[in-house]
Amino acid sequence: MTAHAPHAPDASAAPGAPEGRVLRLALGPVRLCVTPSTVVVVAVVVVLLLAAGCGALMTGTIRLSAGELVGALAGGGQGRAGRVVWGIRLPRLVTAVCVGAALGASGCVFQSVSRNALGSPDVIGFTTGAATGATAQIVLVGGGGLATSLAAVGAGLATAVVVYLLARRRRRTGGYRLVLIGIGVSGMLSAMTTILLARSDLDLASQAQVWLAGSLAARTWEHAGIGAIGVVVLVPVLAVFARRLSVMEMGDDQAEGLGVATERTRLVVMLVGVVLAASAVAAAGPIAFVALAAPQITRRLTGVAGVQVLASALVGSLLLVVADLVSVNLPSRLAVPVGLVTGVIGGLYLLWVLSAKEDV
Repeated sequence: MTAHAPHAPDASAAPGAPEGRVLRLALGPVRLCVTPSTVVVVAVVVVLLLAAGCGALMTGTIRLSAGELVGALAGGGQGRAGRVVWGIRLPRLVTAVCVGAALGASGCVFQSVSRNALGSPDVIGFTTGAATGATAQIVLVGGGGLATSLAAVGAGLATAVVVYLLARRRRRTGGYRLVLIGIGVSGMLSAMTTILLARSDLDLASQAQVWLAGSLAARTWEHAGIGAIGVVVLVPVLAVFARRLSVMEMGDDQAEGLGVATERTRLVVMLVGVVLAASAVAAAGPIAFVALAAPQITRRLTGVAGVQVLASALVGSLLLVVADLVSVNLPSRLAVPVGLVTGVIGGLYLLWVLSAKEDV
């Protein structure tokens, strides 16, 4: 699923799909170009997401039946079940949906910009930069969710500027150079985070360490709001630029010949994608591999080669909600952060991609 502004080049609506199978929808000044396979995949993902969300609301220390869940949702927080759903589980679920969507959409555009399947914000180092900024805020200054969020976004943007400037060559960025420089910057930032934890107060270091694992535990409506603002405001912006990114995947020279300002487009989507990824880090900590896997799974399911921001966002939400459901129901007395679950699943997925000799 792609979207573009009225002045975007009018090439094929979905690269890789036959022209006759493309559906065009007009939503005011924005035109959506989708294929039937994308519509089917999105519908199935939405149904699965609703089912996983209901499962997440019903399971936990206090298990609820379907009737109790409906009553709790309708009751607006009254009674024991209502307090559990509205006070604990629903904020956690909304946070998971928004964080997964932010990571899925951000990973989609970064893989397109870098023209590399490994070009997700967690691999390139942007989420690492956001995590370093948030860690510095927690262990050096302290503060609530808003201060930590601002520190994460600011550090993520600063990391993006550094990577962009170092990767820029002959007035262009992208490709393996962007990925490799991002990996190097990520390694340096990880070392800085470790130094901050080693030199900080033990209690603050423990708090930061739990947050760095990537967790949806004890999420409140404040965290859900942070993630929701990023998704509602920034995902549509990336969707508008998706058509231009699809054209740019054919090469900068061809894209410029079709009227796309390649470097300006690349800079805008990188900045928006970084803020989106940083908002996800601010809401739940650094969660690995969702941004890497969601766009690739979307392409495999739809069979469309274009940049599919909205579909990738939905798949990212589904992946994170399912991973959180798995983490809650693991046969362990200790609460397992969802970031560890996505790390294990994502690591296995990456090994499978590499062993299958995919073009990464």
